[in-house]
Amino acid sequence: MPIHRRPWVRCLAILASLTLFFPGLAPLAQAQTAPRGVSINISLEPDSLDPTMSSGASVAQVVHTTVLEGLMKIEENGATTPLLAESWSKDPDGKAYTFRLRKGVYFHDGAPFDASAVRFSFERAKAPDSTNKGRKSLFDNIVRIDTPDPRTVVLVLAHPDVNLPFRLGESSAVILHPDSAAQAATWPVGTGPYRFEQWVRGRHITLVKADSYREPKKVRIAQATFRFIHDPVAQAAAVQAGEIDIFFNFATHNVRRFQGDSRYHVLVGSSSGKGMLALNHRRKPLDDVRVRRAISHAIDREAFIRDVLEGRGKAIGSHFTPTDAGYVHLAGTYPYDPERARALLKEAGVKTPLQLTLSLPPTPYARMGGTVVAADLAKVGIDVRLDLLEWGQWLSGPFKGQFDLTLINHVEPLDYQIYTDPQYYFGYDSPAFRSLVERHATSSNARERQMLFVEIQRHLANDAVNAWIFAPQVGTVARKGLRGVWMNYPIFVHDIGAMWWE
Repeated sequence: MPIHRRPWVRCLAILASLTLFFPGLAPLAQAQTAPRGVSINISLEPDSLDPTMSSGASVAQVVHTTVLEGLMKIEENGATTPLLAESWSKDPDGKAYTFRLRKGVYFHDGAPFDASAVRFSFERAKAPDSTNKGRKSLFDNIVRIDTPDPRTVVLVLAHPDVNLPFRLGESSAVILHPDSAAQAATWPVGTGPYRFEQWVRGRHITLVKADSYREPKKVRIAQATFRFIHDPVAQAAAVQAGEIDIFFNFATHNVRRFQGDSRYHVLVGSSSGKGMLALNHRRKPLDDVRVRRAISHAIDREAFIRDVLEGRGKAIGSHFTPTDAGYVHLAGTYPYDPERARALLKEAGVKTPLQLTLSLPPTPYARMGGTVVAADLAKVGIDVRLDLLEWGQWLSGPFKGQFDLTLINHVEPLDYQIYTDPQYYFGYDSPAFRSLVERHATSSNARERQMLFVEIQRHLANDAVNAWIFAPQVGTVARKGLRGVWMNYPIFVHDIGAMWWE
Protein backbone atom coordinates (compact mmCIF):
# COMPACT_ATOMS: atom_id res chain seq x y z
CA MET A 1 0.00 0.00 0.00
CA PRO A 2 1.52 3.38 -0.97
CA ILE A 3 2.30 5.88 1.80
CA HIS A 4 0.96 9.33 0.99
CA ARG A 5 3.09 12.26 2.11
CA ARG A 6 0.61 14.41 4.04
CA PRO A 7 -1.01 11.73 6.24
CA TRP A 8 2.45 10.43 7.08
CA VAL A 9 3.66 13.90 8.05
CA ARG A 10 0.56 14.33 10.30
CA CYS A 11 1.34 11.00 11.95
CA LEU A 12 4.87 12.14 12.72
CA ALA A 13 3.56 15.37 14.21
CA ILE A 14 1.13 13.43 16.45
CA LEU A 15 3.92 11.05 17.46
CA ALA A 16 6.17 13.98 18.35
CA SER A 17 3.45 15.58 20.54
CA LEU A 18 2.77 12.28 22.32
CA THR A 19 6.39 12.15 23.48
CA LEU A 20 5.58 15.05 25.80
CA PHE A 21 3.28 12.73 27.75
CA PHE A 22 4.94 9.37 26.98
CA PRO A 23 8.74 9.86 27.01
CA GLY A 24 9.30 6.23 26.00
CA LEU A 25 8.09 7.10 22.48
CA ALA A 26 10.89 9.67 21.95
CA PRO A 27 13.46 7.26 20.44
CA LEU A 28 10.88 6.12 17.85
CA ALA A 29 10.06 9.71 16.89
CA GLN A 30 13.76 10.52 16.52
CA ALA A 31 14.35 7.43 14.39
CA GLN A 32 11.54 8.41 12.00
CA THR A 33 12.92 11.97 11.52
CA ALA A 34 16.67 11.20 11.49
CA PRO A 35 18.51 12.23 8.29
CA ARG A 36 18.95 9.38 5.85
CA GLY A 37 22.24 8.24 4.37
CA VAL A 38 23.12 7.41 0.80
CA SER A 39 24.99 4.46 -0.76
CA ILE A 40 26.97 5.09 -3.95
CA ASN A 41 28.62 2.52 -6.16
CA ILE A 42 31.78 3.47 -8.04
CA SER A 43 33.58 0.94 -10.20
CA LEU A 44 37.13 1.48 -8.95
CA GLU A 45 38.45 1.62 -5.41
CA PRO A 46 40.73 4.64 -4.88
CA ASP A 47 44.43 4.03 -4.40
CA SER A 48 44.57 7.07 -2.10
CA LEU A 49 42.30 9.74 -0.61
CA ASP A 50 44.61 12.62 -1.51
CA PRO A 51 43.55 13.98 -4.92
CA THR A 52 46.44 16.46 -4.88
CA MET A 53 48.97 13.65 -5.22
CA SER A 54 47.03 10.77 -6.82
CA SER A 55 45.84 10.77 -10.43
CA GLY A 56 42.96 8.30 -10.11
CA ALA A 57 39.50 9.71 -10.89
CA SER A 58 37.95 7.55 -8.16
CA VAL A 59 39.82 9.55 -5.48
CA ALA A 60 37.99 12.75 -6.37
CA GLN A 61 34.67 10.90 -6.57
CA VAL A 62 34.96 10.11 -2.87
CA VAL A 63 36.53 13.21 -1.28
CA HIS A 64 36.20 16.20 -3.65
CA THR A 65 33.50 18.67 -2.50
CA THR A 66 32.54 16.23 0.27
CA VAL A 67 35.64 16.12 2.52
CA LEU A 68 38.03 18.45 0.68
CA GLU A 69 37.14 21.79 -0.89
CA GLY A 70 38.89 24.29 -3.14
CA LEU A 71 38.78 28.04 -3.57
CA MET A 72 36.31 27.55 -6.42
CA LYS A 73 33.55 25.06 -7.18
CA ILE A 74 32.60 23.62 -10.57
CA GLU A 75 28.87 23.27 -10.97
CA GLU A 76 27.02 20.62 -12.99
CA ASN A 77 26.73 22.99 -15.97
CA GLY A 78 30.49 23.65 -15.94
CA ALA A 79 30.20 27.13 -14.42
CA THR A 80 32.59 28.10 -11.63
CA THR A 81 31.44 29.72 -8.38
CA PRO A 82 33.39 30.78 -5.27
CA LEU A 83 33.59 28.13 -2.53
CA LEU A 84 36.29 28.63 0.10
CA ALA A 85 36.75 31.99 -1.56
CA GLU A 86 33.78 34.31 -1.18
CA SER A 87 34.89 36.48 -4.11
CA TRP A 88 37.72 36.93 -6.58
CA SER A 89 39.08 39.47 -9.05
CA LYS A 90 41.89 39.68 -11.56
CA ASP A 91 44.23 42.42 -12.70
CA PRO A 92 43.68 43.94 -16.17
CA ASP A 93 46.67 42.04 -17.59
CA GLY A 94 45.27 38.71 -16.32
CA LYS A 95 48.49 37.85 -14.47
CA ALA A 96 47.27 38.31 -10.90
CA TYR A 97 44.15 36.91 -9.23
CA THR A 98 43.05 38.05 -5.79
CA PHE A 99 40.82 35.81 -3.68
CA ARG A 100 38.95 36.96 -0.60
CA LEU A 101 38.42 33.97 1.68
CA ARG A 102 35.16 33.02 3.37
CA LYS A 103 34.70 33.73 7.09
CA GLY A 104 33.83 31.09 9.67
CA VAL A 105 35.43 28.11 7.92
CA TYR A 106 37.01 25.36 10.03
CA PHE A 107 38.80 22.11 9.35
CA HIS A 108 37.22 18.97 10.72
CA ASP A 109 39.54 18.99 13.75
CA GLY A 110 38.36 22.49 14.68
CA ALA A 111 41.38 24.40 13.35
CA PRO A 112 40.48 27.61 11.50
CA PHE A 113 40.95 27.81 7.74
CA ASP A 114 42.89 30.83 6.48
CA ALA A 115 45.27 32.01 3.78
CA SER A 116 48.21 30.08 5.23
CA ALA A 117 46.45 26.78 4.42
CA VAL A 118 46.01 27.86 0.80
CA ARG A 119 49.65 28.88 0.55
CA PHE A 120 50.79 25.61 2.11
CA SER A 121 48.63 23.48 -0.22
CA PHE A 122 49.71 25.27 -3.39
CA GLU A 123 53.41 25.32 -2.48
CA ARG A 124 53.16 21.59 -1.79
CA ALA A 125 51.60 21.09 -5.22
CA LYS A 126 54.40 23.12 -6.84
CA ALA A 127 57.24 21.29 -5.10
CA PRO A 128 59.86 19.50 -7.27
CA ASP A 129 58.76 16.09 -5.99
CA SER A 130 55.04 16.80 -6.42
CA THR A 131 52.93 14.23 -8.25
CA ASN A 132 49.98 16.62 -8.53
CA LYS A 133 48.22 15.99 -11.84
CA GLY A 134 47.47 19.70 -12.18
CA ARG A 135 51.09 20.72 -11.79
CA LYS A 136 51.75 21.51 -15.47
CA SER A 137 48.39 23.08 -16.24
CA LEU A 138 48.02 25.11 -13.03
CA PHE A 139 50.77 25.21 -10.46
CA ASP A 140 53.82 25.62 -12.70
CA ASN A 141 52.19 28.82 -13.95
CA ILE A 142 52.00 30.31 -10.43
CA VAL A 143 55.20 32.28 -9.83
CA ARG A 144 54.23 33.82 -6.50
CA ILE A 145 51.65 33.30 -3.75
CA ASP A 146 51.01 36.36 -1.58
CA THR A 147 49.00 36.29 1.65
CA PRO A 148 48.81 39.93 2.80
CA ASP A 149 46.31 39.01 5.53
CA PRO A 150 44.60 35.82 6.81
CA ARG A 151 41.64 36.25 4.46
CA THR A 152 43.42 37.26 1.25
CA VAL A 153 45.38 35.18 -1.28
CA VAL A 154 47.00 36.66 -4.39
CA LEU A 155 48.18 34.31 -7.14
CA VAL A 156 50.71 35.89 -9.51
CA LEU A 157 51.00 34.03 -12.82
CA ALA A 158 53.77 33.71 -15.36
CA HIS A 159 51.20 34.16 -18.12
CA PRO A 160 47.43 34.81 -18.22
CA ASP A 161 45.13 31.81 -17.97
CA VAL A 162 41.43 32.35 -18.64
CA ASN A 163 40.80 28.83 -17.28
CA LEU A 164 42.34 29.54 -13.87
CA PRO A 165 39.02 29.72 -11.93
CA PHE A 166 37.98 26.39 -13.45
CA ARG A 167 41.34 24.78 -12.67
CA LEU A 168 41.04 25.96 -9.06
CA GLY A 169 37.74 24.09 -8.88
CA GLU A 170 39.33 20.77 -9.85
CA SER A 171 40.34 18.16 -7.28
CA SER A 172 44.06 18.83 -7.79
CA ALA A 173 43.57 22.25 -6.16
CA VAL A 174 41.72 21.29 -2.96
CA ILE A 175 43.00 22.75 0.28
CA LEU A 176 44.56 20.36 2.80
CA HIS A 177 45.12 20.82 6.52
CA PRO A 178 48.80 21.81 6.90
CA ASP A 179 49.22 19.73 10.05
CA SER A 180 47.87 16.49 8.57
CA ALA A 181 48.55 16.70 4.82
CA ALA A 182 51.12 13.91 5.09
CA GLN A 183 48.34 11.53 6.18
CA ALA A 184 45.77 12.73 3.62
CA ALA A 185 46.16 9.57 1.52
CA THR A 186 44.58 7.50 4.29
CA TRP A 187 42.88 10.06 6.56
CA PRO A 188 42.07 13.37 4.85
CA VAL A 189 41.09 16.34 7.02
CA GLY A 190 39.25 19.05 5.14
CA THR A 191 36.66 21.79 5.41
CA GLY A 192 33.81 20.07 3.56
CA PRO A 193 30.34 19.03 4.74
CA TYR A 194 31.55 15.49 5.49
CA ARG A 195 34.46 14.06 7.42
CA PHE A 196 36.24 10.80 6.76
CA GLU A 197 35.01 7.98 9.00
CA GLN A 198 36.20 4.56 7.76
CA TRP A 199 37.89 2.72 4.89
CA VAL A 200 37.35 -1.03 4.72
CA ARG A 201 39.75 -2.02 1.97
CA GLY A 202 38.13 -3.84 -0.90
CA ARG A 203 34.62 -3.01 0.29
CA HIS A 204 33.66 0.55 1.12
CA ILE A 205 34.53 4.03 2.40
CA THR A 206 32.21 5.84 4.82
CA LEU A 207 31.85 9.59 5.29
CA VAL A 208 29.68 11.21 7.98
CA LYS A 209 28.28 14.70 8.36
CA ALA A 210 30.89 17.05 9.86
CA ASP A 211 29.91 18.93 13.01
CA SER A 212 32.42 21.63 12.09
CA TYR A 213 30.80 22.52 8.77
CA ARG A 214 29.90 26.19 8.41
CA GLU A 215 26.36 25.65 7.09
CA PRO A 216 25.08 22.52 8.86
CA LYS A 217 21.39 23.08 8.02
CA LYS A 218 22.14 22.85 4.30
CA VAL A 219 23.54 19.32 4.65
CA ARG A 220 20.59 16.91 4.59
CA ILE A 221 22.32 13.57 3.96
CA ALA A 222 23.70 12.22 7.24
CA GLN A 223 26.16 9.66 5.88
CA ALA A 224 27.60 8.53 2.56
CA THR A 225 28.97 5.07 1.83
CA PHE A 226 30.98 4.43 -1.33
CA ARG A 227 31.00 0.80 -2.41
CA PHE A 228 33.45 -0.63 -4.94
CA ILE A 229 31.80 -3.09 -7.31
CA HIS A 230 33.19 -3.25 -10.85
CA ASP A 231 31.77 -6.54 -12.09
CA PRO A 232 28.66 -5.73 -14.19
CA VAL A 233 26.69 -8.72 -12.88
CA ALA A 234 27.50 -7.89 -9.26
CA GLN A 235 26.65 -4.22 -9.88
CA ALA A 236 23.27 -5.11 -11.28
CA ALA A 237 22.56 -7.54 -8.42
CA ALA A 238 23.42 -4.90 -5.80
CA VAL A 239 21.11 -2.33 -7.37
CA GLN A 240 18.27 -4.76 -7.86
CA ALA A 241 18.62 -5.89 -4.23
CA GLY A 242 18.17 -2.28 -3.13
CA GLU A 243 21.66 -2.01 -1.66
CA ILE A 244 22.69 0.96 -3.80
CA ASP A 245 21.08 4.41 -4.10
CA ILE A 246 23.36 5.72 -6.85
CA PHE A 247 24.97 3.47 -9.42
CA PHE A 248 27.56 5.63 -11.21
CA ASN A 249 29.18 4.47 -14.43
CA PHE A 250 31.04 6.55 -16.95
CA ALA A 251 30.92 3.90 -19.70
CA THR A 252 28.96 0.68 -19.45
CA HIS A 253 26.34 -1.36 -21.27
CA ASN A 254 24.39 -2.08 -18.08
CA VAL A 255 22.23 1.00 -17.66
CA ARG A 256 19.39 0.12 -20.02
CA ARG A 257 18.12 -2.73 -17.87
CA PHE A 258 17.13 -0.28 -15.13
CA GLN A 259 14.95 1.88 -17.33
CA GLY A 260 11.96 -0.30 -16.52
CA ASP A 261 12.62 -0.47 -12.77
CA SER A 262 10.05 1.66 -10.94
CA ARG A 263 12.44 2.24 -8.04
CA TYR A 264 15.07 4.10 -10.05
CA HIS A 265 15.65 6.94 -12.47
CA VAL A 266 18.17 6.50 -15.30
CA LEU A 267 20.07 9.74 -15.98
CA VAL A 268 22.13 9.95 -19.17
CA GLY A 269 24.36 13.00 -19.51
CA SER A 270 27.60 14.31 -20.95
CA SER A 271 31.11 14.05 -19.55
CA SER A 272 34.67 15.22 -20.09
CA GLY A 273 35.95 11.68 -20.68
CA LYS A 274 38.20 10.59 -23.54
CA GLY A 275 38.16 6.82 -24.09
CA MET A 276 41.23 5.60 -25.95
CA LEU A 277 43.60 2.80 -26.74
CA ALA A 278 46.78 4.21 -25.20
CA LEU A 279 50.03 3.25 -26.94
CA ASN A 280 53.48 2.94 -25.37
CA HIS A 281 55.84 5.02 -27.51
CA ARG A 282 58.87 3.54 -25.73
CA ARG A 283 58.24 0.12 -27.29
CA LYS A 284 58.87 -0.86 -30.88
CA PRO A 285 57.19 -0.76 -33.32
CA LEU A 286 54.77 1.62 -31.55
CA ASP A 287 57.38 4.38 -31.82
CA ASP A 288 56.68 4.42 -35.58
CA VAL A 289 53.87 6.83 -36.50
CA ARG A 290 52.86 4.55 -39.39
CA VAL A 291 52.16 1.72 -36.95
CA ARG A 292 50.16 4.01 -34.69
CA ARG A 293 48.15 5.25 -37.66
CA ALA A 294 47.55 1.66 -38.74
CA ILE A 295 46.12 0.86 -35.30
CA SER A 296 43.87 3.92 -35.49
CA HIS A 297 42.55 2.85 -38.91
CA ALA A 298 41.99 -0.71 -37.64
CA ILE A 299 39.50 0.23 -34.91
CA ASP A 300 35.84 0.55 -35.82
CA ARG A 301 34.88 3.35 -33.43
CA GLU A 302 31.20 3.38 -34.28
CA ALA A 303 30.89 -0.37 -33.75
CA PHE A 304 32.73 -0.05 -30.41
CA ILE A 305 30.31 2.66 -29.26
CA ARG A 306 27.31 0.66 -30.45
CA ASP A 307 28.34 -2.72 -29.02
CA VAL A 308 30.17 -1.75 -25.83
CA LEU A 309 28.42 1.48 -24.82
CA GLU A 310 24.96 0.78 -26.27
CA GLY A 311 25.41 3.83 -28.49
CA ARG A 312 25.96 6.25 -25.62
CA GLY A 313 29.01 8.09 -26.86
CA LYS A 314 30.59 10.06 -29.70
CA ALA A 315 33.56 9.03 -31.83
CA ILE A 316 36.60 11.27 -31.29
CA GLY A 317 39.99 11.57 -32.95
CA SER A 318 42.08 13.57 -30.49
CA HIS A 319 42.38 14.16 -26.75
CA PHE A 320 39.36 16.48 -26.61
CA THR A 321 35.62 16.02 -26.23
CA PRO A 322 32.60 17.75 -27.78
CA THR A 323 32.02 19.49 -24.42
CA ASP A 324 35.33 21.38 -24.71
CA ALA A 325 35.09 24.96 -25.95
CA GLY A 326 36.95 25.11 -29.27
CA TYR A 327 36.56 21.38 -29.93
CA VAL A 328 37.43 20.17 -33.44
CA HIS A 329 35.85 16.93 -34.66
CA LEU A 330 38.77 14.82 -35.90
CA ALA A 331 37.37 11.28 -35.80
CA GLY A 332 37.46 11.30 -39.60
CA THR A 333 41.25 11.58 -39.61
CA TYR A 334 41.44 7.79 -39.33
CA PRO A 335 38.26 6.24 -40.74
CA TYR A 336 37.78 2.54 -40.20
CA ASP A 337 39.89 1.05 -43.01
CA PRO A 338 41.50 -2.38 -42.39
CA GLU A 339 43.07 -2.38 -45.86
CA ARG A 340 44.79 0.94 -45.21
CA ALA A 341 45.93 -0.35 -41.82
CA ARG A 342 47.54 -3.42 -43.37
CA ALA A 343 49.27 -1.24 -45.98
CA LEU A 344 50.72 1.05 -43.30
CA LEU A 345 52.06 -1.91 -41.32
CA LYS A 346 53.71 -3.23 -44.48
CA GLU A 347 55.15 0.21 -45.25
CA ALA A 348 56.63 0.30 -41.73
CA GLY A 349 58.29 -3.07 -42.31
CA VAL A 350 56.24 -4.86 -39.67
CA LYS A 351 56.12 -8.62 -40.07
CA THR A 352 52.71 -9.96 -39.26
CA PRO A 353 51.31 -11.32 -37.11
CA LEU A 354 52.59 -8.63 -34.73
CA GLN A 355 52.33 -9.79 -31.11
CA LEU A 356 51.20 -7.20 -28.55
CA THR A 357 49.65 -7.26 -25.07
CA LEU A 358 46.54 -5.26 -24.22
CA SER A 359 46.38 -4.47 -20.50
CA LEU A 360 42.82 -3.95 -19.23
CA PRO A 361 41.72 -2.29 -15.97
CA PRO A 362 38.63 -3.80 -14.29
CA THR A 363 36.09 -1.28 -15.59
CA PRO A 364 33.23 -2.71 -17.69
CA TYR A 365 34.04 -0.61 -20.77
CA ALA A 366 37.63 -1.92 -20.73
CA ARG A 367 36.80 -5.58 -20.12
CA MET A 368 34.10 -5.62 -22.80
CA GLY A 369 35.91 -3.24 -25.12
CA GLY A 370 39.17 -5.18 -24.95
CA THR A 371 37.72 -8.12 -26.83
CA VAL A 372 36.23 -5.79 -29.45
CA VAL A 373 39.54 -3.99 -30.02
CA ALA A 374 41.45 -7.29 -30.12
CA ALA A 375 39.10 -8.60 -32.82
CA ASP A 376 39.58 -5.44 -34.89
CA LEU A 377 43.36 -5.60 -34.62
CA ALA A 378 43.42 -9.30 -35.51
CA LYS A 379 41.86 -8.44 -38.88
CA VAL A 380 44.94 -6.40 -39.85
CA GLY A 381 47.58 -8.83 -38.57
CA ILE A 382 48.03 -7.73 -34.95
CA ASP A 383 47.55 -10.55 -32.46
CA VAL A 384 46.64 -9.21 -29.04
CA ARG A 385 46.95 -11.02 -25.74
CA LEU A 386 44.50 -9.69 -23.15
CA ASP A 387 45.96 -9.06 -19.69
CA LEU A 388 43.17 -8.54 -17.10
CA LEU A 389 44.34 -6.33 -14.23
CA GLU A 390 42.91 -5.08 -10.97
CA TRP A 391 43.05 -1.32 -10.51
CA GLY A 392 46.10 -1.40 -8.23
CA GLN A 393 47.91 -3.55 -10.77
CA TRP A 394 47.04 -1.10 -13.55
CA LEU A 395 48.40 1.81 -11.52
CA SER A 396 51.64 0.00 -10.72
CA GLY A 397 52.03 -1.44 -14.23
CA PRO A 398 50.67 0.41 -17.30
CA PHE A 399 50.48 3.75 -15.49
CA LYS A 400 54.18 3.38 -14.72
CA GLY A 401 54.96 2.69 -18.38
CA GLN A 402 54.92 -1.11 -18.26
CA PHE A 403 52.58 -2.01 -21.14
CA ASP A 404 52.14 -2.23 -24.91
CA LEU A 405 48.49 -1.17 -25.22
CA THR A 406 45.87 -0.27 -22.63
CA LEU A 407 42.21 0.74 -22.89
CA ILE A 408 41.45 3.64 -20.58
CA ASN A 409 39.08 6.59 -20.16
CA HIS A 410 40.78 9.87 -19.24
CA VAL A 411 38.13 11.91 -17.42
CA GLU A 412 39.98 15.10 -16.48
CA PRO A 413 38.84 18.11 -18.55
CA LEU A 414 41.36 20.03 -20.69
CA ASP A 415 44.24 17.76 -19.68
CA TYR A 416 46.07 17.92 -23.02
CA GLN A 417 49.21 19.18 -21.27
CA ILE A 418 49.95 15.60 -20.18
CA TYR A 419 51.34 15.22 -23.71
CA THR A 420 54.10 17.73 -22.94
CA ASP A 421 55.59 15.33 -20.38
CA PRO A 422 57.83 12.62 -21.91
CA GLN A 423 57.80 10.80 -18.54
CA TYR A 424 54.03 10.35 -18.63
CA TYR A 425 53.00 6.74 -18.97
CA PHE A 426 52.70 6.55 -22.76
CA GLY A 427 56.05 8.32 -23.27
CA TYR A 428 55.16 10.80 -26.02
CA ASP A 429 58.13 13.12 -26.63
CA SER A 430 57.52 15.92 -29.14
CA PRO A 431 59.37 19.26 -28.94
CA ALA A 432 57.03 20.59 -31.63
CA PHE A 433 53.96 19.81 -29.52
CA ARG A 434 55.53 21.34 -26.42
CA SER A 435 56.23 24.49 -28.43
CA LEU A 436 52.60 24.68 -29.56
CA VAL A 437 51.31 24.37 -26.00
CA GLU A 438 53.79 27.00 -24.78
CA ARG A 439 52.77 29.43 -27.53
CA HIS A 440 49.11 28.88 -26.67
CA ALA A 441 49.74 29.43 -22.97
CA THR A 442 51.71 32.64 -23.42
CA SER A 443 49.64 34.25 -26.16
CA SER A 444 47.55 37.26 -25.13
CA ASN A 445 45.68 37.41 -28.43
CA ALA A 446 42.30 35.67 -28.24
CA ARG A 447 42.19 34.87 -31.96
CA GLU A 448 45.71 33.47 -31.94
CA ARG A 449 44.91 31.34 -28.89
CA GLN A 450 41.86 29.94 -30.66
CA MET A 451 43.88 29.00 -33.74
CA LEU A 452 46.65 27.45 -31.64
CA PHE A 453 44.06 25.41 -29.78
CA VAL A 454 42.94 23.96 -33.11
CA GLU A 455 46.59 23.22 -34.01
CA ILE A 456 47.11 21.43 -30.69
CA GLN A 457 44.21 19.10 -31.45
CA ARG A 458 45.34 18.45 -35.02
CA HIS A 459 48.92 17.83 -33.97
CA LEU A 460 47.94 15.04 -31.58
CA ALA A 461 45.67 13.51 -34.22
CA ASN A 462 48.28 13.67 -37.00
CA ASP A 463 50.87 12.05 -34.75
CA ALA A 464 48.35 9.34 -33.82
CA VAL A 465 49.73 9.63 -30.30
CA ASN A 466 46.98 7.33 -29.09
CA ALA A 467 44.03 5.66 -30.80
CA TRP A 468 41.13 7.74 -29.48
CA ILE A 469 37.79 5.97 -29.68
CA PHE A 470 34.93 7.55 -27.73
CA ALA A 471 33.69 10.44 -25.64
CA PRO A 472 31.25 8.61 -23.36
CA GLN A 473 27.95 9.73 -22.02
CA VAL A 474 27.49 9.12 -18.31
CA GLY A 475 24.85 6.64 -17.25
CA THR A 476 23.74 7.15 -13.64
CA VAL A 477 21.06 5.07 -11.94
CA ALA A 478 19.55 6.94 -8.97
CA ARG A 479 16.89 5.83 -6.53
CA LYS A 480 13.66 7.77 -6.90
CA GLY A 481 13.20 10.29 -4.14
CA LEU A 482 16.90 11.20 -4.03
CA ARG A 483 17.32 14.74 -5.33
CA GLY A 484 20.37 16.73 -6.35
CA VAL A 485 22.11 13.91 -8.26
CA TRP A 486 24.04 15.22 -11.24
CA MET A 487 23.16 14.19 -14.78
CA ASN A 488 26.15 15.85 -16.50
CA TYR A 489 29.71 15.57 -15.21
CA PRO A 490 32.13 18.33 -16.27
CA ILE A 491 34.31 16.86 -13.52
CA PHE A 492 33.85 13.52 -11.77
CA VAL A 493 32.55 14.37 -8.30
CA HIS A 494 29.48 13.54 -6.24
CA ASP A 495 28.08 16.68 -4.63
CA ILE A 496 26.46 14.87 -1.71
CA GLY A 497 26.20 18.03 0.37
CA ALA A 498 23.65 19.31 -2.16
CA MET A 499 21.57 16.10 -2.21
CA TRP A 500 18.46 15.35 -0.17
CA TRP A 501 15.76 12.73 0.18
CA GLU A 502 12.34 13.88 -0.90
